[in-house]
Amino acid sequence: MREFDKLTRVIEAAVSPRDFAHEPERAANVLDYLNQALLFDGFELQRHGINIRLATAGTSSPVMDKLTSVVETISFDTVQRDIDRALSSVKQDPEDAVTAACSAVESVCRSILVELGEPLPAKKDVQGLYNAVKRPLGLSPERTDLATEIAFDVRTILGGLNTIVNGIGALRTHAGDAHGREKGFIRIDGRVASLALHSASTVALFLIETWQKKYPDRALLRH
Repeated sequence: MREFDKLTRVIEAAVSPRDFAHEPERAANVLDYLNQALLFDGFELQRHGINIRLATAGTSSPVMDKLTSVVETISFDTVQRDIDRALSSVKQDPEDAVTAACSAVESVCRSILVELGEPLPAKKDVQGLYNAVKRPLGLSPERTDLATEIAFDVRTILGGLNTIVNGIGALRTHAGDAHGREKGFIRIDGRVASLALHSASTVALFLIETWQKKYPDRALLRH
């Protein structure tokens, strides 16, 4: 295990919610105190569902917070690992953050397909998996069951999700680290990695919420 990973575990353990179950005010004070010190090095402790994670400062957002809360309570553990990896890599390793962000969407799609008993597509990249999950979730832009006054708007948004997924997949291929890095590799800007992460999080959260609404009997609460 890398030294940074060991240090991360120590810092996160210092504010483990389990140790402050009966002292929420003290937990908040400890969290604030540590974050004031961590901010000088560009890090902060963030709430991810019931856990506290060390992440790059400023990478959290309402969508990220909600997504991490959702995946904490269902059995999509692979999604949580992808999100944690992306959050910790945005500034230090933006290429890895892009790869992890793309993997998070892939993990959500695969998990939903498996839980619904749907076959995985022959092409298991993010585009292929997203296309496969659209049908059982009723997310095809060509759907005809929408109210007339919103049909065009909803189709436009669903088409935008397609564009986002395709863009994230292409960025992972061209700028991520999934396929290695050649000599003279030009690194991408951390802002681009952050954009990919937040875009991927929006798609992942929407897919999970759509799945939960369409199949409410498949709550998959963590055992």
